[in-house]
Amino acid sequence: MRIAARSIGLAVSVLALAACSATPGGEEVAIAPAVEAPSQSAELAALFADYDAQSLALSPMGKSYRGIRDEDYSKIDDMSDAAAIEAEQLLQSTAARMRSEFDLATLSPEDALSYRLFDAMAKRSARGHAFRHNGFIFNQMFGAQSQFPAFMINIHRVGSLSDAEAYVSRIGAAAEALDTLTEEARRRAGNGVMPPDWVYPYVIDDIENLLNAGDDNAVLEDFAGKVAALDIADAEKARLKAEALAAWTVSARPAYERLLSEMKRQQAIAPTDDGIWRFENGAEYYQALLANYTTTDLTADEIHAIGLREVERIHGEMRAIMDQVGFEGSLQDFFEYTRTDDRFFYDNREDYLADAESYLDAMEAKLPEYFGVLPTDPLVIKPVEAFREKSAGKAFYQRPAPDGSRPGTYYVNLYNLRDMSKNEVEALAYHEGVPGHHLQLSIQTQLGDVPPFRRFGGVTAYSEGWGLYSEELGKEMGFYTDPYSDFGRLGMELWRACRLVVDTGIHHKRWSREEAIQYLTENTPNPDGDIRKAIERYAVMPGQATAYMIGKLKIMELREKARSELGEDFDIRGFHDTILTSGPVPLSIMEENVDAWIAANR
Repeated sequence: MRIAARSIGLAVSVLALAACSATPGGEEVAIAPAVEAPSQSAELAALFADYDAQSLALSPMGKSYRGIRDEDYSKIDDMSDAAAIEAEQLLQSTAARMRSEFDLATLSPEDALSYRLFDAMAKRSARGHAFRHNGFIFNQMFGAQSQFPAFMINIHRVGSLSDAEAYVSRIGAAAEALDTLTEEARRRAGNGVMPPDWVYPYVIDDIENLLNAGDDNAVLEDFAGKVAALDIADAEKARLKAEALAAWTVSARPAYERLLSEMKRQQAIAPTDDGIWRFENGAEYYQALLANYTTTDLTADEIHAIGLREVERIHGEMRAIMDQVGFEGSLQDFFEYTRTDDRFFYDNREDYLADAESYLDAMEAKLPEYFGVLPTDPLVIKPVEAFREKSAGKAFYQRPAPDGSRPGTYYVNLYNLRDMSKNEVEALAYHEGVPGHHLQLSIQTQLGDVPPFRRFGGVTAYSEGWGLYSEELGKEMGFYTDPYSDFGRLGMELWRACRLVVDTGIHHKRWSREEAIQYLTENTPNPDGDIRKAIERYAVMPGQATAYMIGKLKIMELREKARSELGEDFDIRGFHDTILTSGPVPLSIMEENVDAWIAANR
């Protein structure tokens, strides 16, 4: 059974318990063997392995996400532009070597797929690298002001004295990383690259939450909890805690104070326009982002039109549910009813977590009927930690460590329960948990001999398209028996359709934040707080939100194509395994994989 961390407070002990209690082999999901890839060219495999090793050598924090604890466990990544250039040069030189040393036409099908995926990844990265100075380093969705504490709490594990000492070293090393990022943000601001003015209060609030907590801040409290669990002398524990406090006081805290000062300086001069059209190369930058996230050549106008079409379709399905429950009035009246009536909201966090848990338990029991390959990692549910819950998104997933030392984690933001409708709990659990991100990423992480860049990389349209597809798949599997829960599913799909409209509206059609908020208010049942937070997300992460619906539509299109061509020979388990066991791929390659599966089963 899954472990749900039900207390959000400071609760370091609860977070540590939730992270450690669910171990591989527990009563999670029926476990299938790890997927084994067909034999590879030893030379090509060596090239990919060498690239992976060199990439990890450049990222001590990347090693920690993989569960690797070595001599770099005490270090923080180099956050400089020079380091970003070095990483890009490594990728491009490896791709050039691959192209010169291997003939795609002579490779086995599996090696040819790896070749093409690495080639495509390198080309997408090269296009994005040219615009790397256009990104917002600090905003309410990400940035070291919240990601460093989250990394230490959730990723840096302490099982020994040396692990604890590495934690102390990382607290001290954070100062250089923070100062590097602060200086880069200052340089970009000088070139006009700043998020809108309303972003800064979120970032400032995250920083002040840490600073105002003093010696009881989230990082030091987490460290104290982890050290307390060690089997070492009390004197050693006291020494470690004193050293951590000194590292925070002497190094990390002053760096956070310098960051705070810079954020307040920028706040006073920040722009009021929301879209990246205001950048000198904004149109080219946005098209590059759309191409990267969707892996298509769709233009902003085409994506906008797809969104409008899908919104109209989903509105029609929602009206059918209105008739089913006997609601009289317009669709907008129904939206207002579901976003404001108390019956659709929880009174406490424990009930939300319990319901999410029960939906996932029922889904897990049904998975073998629809999937031949199943996840091998446990799944835990955690509320977002208090220090970042005000700025964090409503839900997100963190993949498991490949060695089983860290479970897959479904984070849910319960800061404001009025932003978390009961109607959406079921669909959200399927998206973030199973059969969504947890199932997909657990399978991906355990893909046997597949090259590391495929096991640990990502393609947004693939992963988020799968997550959204999983929500609708739940209905086909017999769930959403409550019509209001089914309405919530449609509401979440509508949300992703509207993203196509408002993301392109903000960054291409020059909509203001207020215009985008008004569009969502009129066309979705989501509460005001949810709407505002979403629009704010799209403003600082241009293009990313378009990947969900574009990816989902492609998966649905391919499934219906396979069903039509195979007729009675169509096997839903085989289709799903074909999508999942390749790992993340661009949508065009996904289509080729499905076409090959159809041909093999015709």
